[in-house]
Amino acid sequence: MTGFVDEAQLNVRGGDGGAGCISFRREGPEVRGGPNGGDGGAGGDVWLVADRNVASLLAFRDHPHRRAASGVHGKGKDQHGASGKDLVVTVPEGTVARDLYTGEALADLVHHGDRWLAASGGRGGRGNAKFLSNRRRAPSFAEQGEQGEERWLKLELKLMADVALVGVPNAGKSTLISRISAAKPKIADYPFTTLEPHLGVVRLSDDTEYVVADIPGLIEGASAGKGLGHQFLRHIERARALCVLVDLAPVDGLAPAEQEAILLRELGAYRPDLLDRPRLVVGTKADVAVEPWDGRRVSAVTGAGLAELTGALGDLVRQARAEVPTGDTAFVIHRPTPEGVTVERVGDNEYRVHGRAALRAVALSDITNADALAFADARLKKLGVDKALARAGAHSGDVVWVGDFSFDYDGDS
Repeated sequence: MTGFVDEAQLNVRGGDGGAGCISFRREGPEVRGGPNGGDGGAGGDVWLVADRNVASLLAFRDHPHRRAASGVHGKGKDQHGASGKDLVVTVPEGTVARDLYTGEALADLVHHGDRWLAASGGRGGRGNAKFLSNRRRAPSFAEQGEQGEERWLKLELKLMADVALVGVPNAGKSTLISRISAAKPKIADYPFTTLEPHLGVVRLSDDTEYVVADIPGLIEGASAGKGLGHQFLRHIERARALCVLVDLAPVDGLAPAEQEAILLRELGAYRPDLLDRPRLVVGTKADVAVEPWDGRRVSAVTGAGLAELTGALGDLVRQARAEVPTGDTAFVIHRPTPEGVTVERVGDNEYRVHGRAALRAVALSDITNADALAFADARLKKLGVDKALARAGAHSGDVVWVGDFSFDYDGDS
């Protein structure tokens, strides 16, 4: 048995860009003709895509690394390298991607087909043919391929259901969902039978159906993490309506009203807006009830009250669907890369340059080649790095970092 996995870590890395080629034409007596080195191909991107056919995050438990293909290096005779193929990583509907280290929400893939660019591939380097100019007739350098973006993600699955069945342990949730849908959860007469949520589809007619989630039992203190509370409560967040089940034959002596109070208190402590969702409170195990209860009651064993319950829940779902638009796209927090160049002082005589254009100017250049280094220096000046360093208070001889590359600042240049 593989089990249900609703949390996982994922390492994604875009493919590296291919390097540009240094090459010159050799035609007849012209041994060293003009440059004809081709460009390297771009690295592939890594995309997370929500797929209704994926049930859990099990695929990432033992194999957390996903990497897109790298681009091919350029060749002579102006032959450009092929780009790396994008990698599509499928995840269940309702998957939230967070930064593993900060916990920051990056994307919420709610519906089938929602896509999010998890890691960009590196840009391919330009071949020496691209650096031909009136002043540079025989460029002897090309760009390196850019490394693909890499990040660690924490994936969390929040089940997509119309109705969440909420109750204390052994309140009859699993038995109920097995009677009103085709779901077949484990059923036994001891607490915490359900250690993972289950989904079932309730069909009222040919054109009316809704999804019900059987949430593992909640105990007092669940909102503070007791009894794996946060893992269980997370699956209630997306439910349009709640069905609160109270046990009319409790084994631990809690009266139905006490059970309801505990459940609502834990829901409100976890997320106050859960108490604003439409809900029904239902007494279960009516066939063996020992506690008085004036509200709606059902027996999953005899079937008493089940038709009325599924109909009432259907009405709640229809009302909730009408009031809250479903939405057709993923919730994604876009954080564009800041434009321009900034300088940060990182020590008494050290500065670090930030900005994607500046980082690329160095990362793509072969700094062991004098011509390439001069070209990179010219690009940095064109981007205004010298002026930014001067404004930051840098003096000649101070160390300047651009990515992993460092140089001594010359304020007179």
